[in-house]
Amino acid sequence: MSERPPKPPRQERWDHRMELPLAVASLAYLAGYAVRVLARDHLPRLGVDLCVGIVLGAWAVFITDYVVRLRLSGLRPLRFVRTHLLDTTVLLLPLLRPVRMVTLYDRVQRRRGQPRLTLYARVMVYSGLSVSLLGFTAALTVYHHEADAPGASIRTFGDSVWWACATLATVGYGDVSPVTPIGRTVAVGLMACGLALLGAVTGSFSSWLIQAFTREDEKPPGNGEGPRGDSPEAF
Repeated sequence: MSERPPKPPRQERWDHRMELPLAVASLAYLAGYAVRVLARDHLPRLGVDLCVGIVLGAWAVFITDYVVRLRLSGLRPLRFVRTHLLDTTVLLLPLLRPVRMVTLYDRVQRRRGQPRLTLYARVMVYSGLSVSLLGFTAALTVYHHEADAPGASIRTFGDSVWWACATLATVGYGDVSPVTPIGRTVAVGLMACGLALLGAVTGSFSSWLIQAFTREDEKPPGNGEGPRGDSPEAF
């Protein structure tokens, strides 16, 4: 993948302004899709149309943000796509938006100096939330396509959530598994993304521990006081 060029100031300002709207649009997209899938047998026609409208509206926000950032970057479209592969993938598959949290881990890995627990803790919390959201969206998608498939073992949303948890944890009990092409494609993506996000949490915590212990070992000796047991007053 090509190295990403520095962002122009206008794009930096745009990204900062769009943080909250994109977060709201992401939640709206997920909520609309979840209601559409889980309540499909109970929603009236108006409710179905409303859910579809929310999903399409949120997707329109994602497309608008992508186009504006393309224009502000000053790059040619092909180069922008090459240097923003994750953003492009998320645009085409909005349910993968939690995967963008992996970029936070990359940002932490580039830092130097004294370890800061708050920063590492934020990465671990964000990555943990991303794993939860990714598992939830994968369970929704698999349930949507597997519930009525011939020979499927995933018949309820509970079955789908159990399968997603087992897949994310790389346990693979095999009691339930997708049989449709879309379900199996989601399974492959969930394995890869789940490993990456869980690895981000583990790697970030391990990195903080190593840096903290290294700093502790490199501290200069104290003011010459020996162990308490060696002082005359201890006897």
